Amino acid sequence: MTAPQTLDHAGIARRIPHQGSMCLLQRLEAWDADSIHCSTDTHTRADHPMRTADGLLSPTLIEIAAQAMALHGGLLAPVDSEPSAGYLASVRNVRLAVDRIDDIPGWLQVHAKRAAGDASQVLYEFAVQDGEGRALAEGRAVVVLNTPLATETKS
Repeated sequence: MTAPQTLDHAGIARRIPHQGSMCLLQRLEAWDADSIHCSTDTHTRADHPMRTADGLLSPTLIEIAAQAMALHGGLLAPVDSEPSAGYLASVRNVRLAVDRIDDIPGWLQVHAKRAAGDASQVLYEFAVQDGEGRALAEGRAVVVLNTPLATETKS
């Protein structure tokens, strides 16, 4: 059995650690071994979990792109495996074209391309556009894979 080429929100949630309203992607549009294209309109929701008193600020686009990266990893994993944790270790060369995104109508297009990596970390290039193709955010991100969080030791 192979991973599907398209998914809805529920299918995405089964393949990434983000659950409930924190699963920000609505659709998987296409993917291959090196890239992924997703879309979402969750940025228009009044109950968005990342909304601040000033609205939904543009750095939220980094989290949306990171979820596409997580989904890409989940699609590359063996079918029916549990979603594994990855951590956004760094973002570089980020360009944000807008201050906020809750006033952008329609669907956002989310693209991520695997530029390099191994079993412990992956470098992705990402881009998020509005429904008319206008660039909203782009940059690069390093994701550290399958690394447990450090725990405190008691003496």
